[in-house]
Order: sequence, then C-alpha cells, then structure tokens
Amino acid sequence: MSRRPNFGGMGGMNMQQMMKQAKKLQAQMAEEQENITAQTFTGKSADDLVVATFSGDRKLKDIKINEEAIDPEDPDMLQDLIIDAVNKGLSQIDEATQASLGKYTKGLM
Repeated sequence: MSRRPNFGGMGGMNMQQMMKQAKKLQAQMAEEQENITAQTFTGKSADDLVVATFSGDRKLKDIKINEEAIDPEDPDMLQDLIIDAVNKGLSQIDEATQASLGKYTKGLM
C-alpha cells in the first residue's frame, strides 16, 4: 500500500492564492514597465554641448550637437561628449527602472 502525499485541503488553496498573487504581481510589473517605456530620458554632456534623448525602452530618439562642440581639429572631444550624453541618458533609464521595478525583485538575486 503506497502513501500519497496530501496536497489537498489548505495546501491546495495556498497554491491557488500564490498563483493569483503571482499573476497580480506580473500585471503590476508590466504596467510599471509600460510607464517607464512611455517616458523620455535626456542625457546631457558638459555645458549641454550634446543632448541625447531616449525613450524608456532604451531607443535613441534624438541627438542634438551644439556647433561649439564641433572642432575639426579635435574630433575626439566630440566623440567623448556624445559618449557622455548617451551614457547619462541610459543611466537615467536604469535608475528609473530600478526605482520602479526594484521593489519587486528585491531579495531575489
């Protein structure tokens, strides 16, 4: 005679509640991600010589380069300004994502 574990009763109800809670949590996370995606993030280099604008899904939407940043004798400076502006814009997206979704993932990693 084999014994089966008892999964019915209160344990089964807890599993249903856990699944319902997980679906609710997943919907909340998706909504917050949509909110981030809908936002605009702007990274600026020193003196706003380069301004990079991103959507929340990390797509570059616009880049403005001030003519003062364009020195044919020093292309490296322009490259550095662009890198700085782009990285700052992406960092803003990361910070917003962490602030919004971090509460859901805290302690999971």
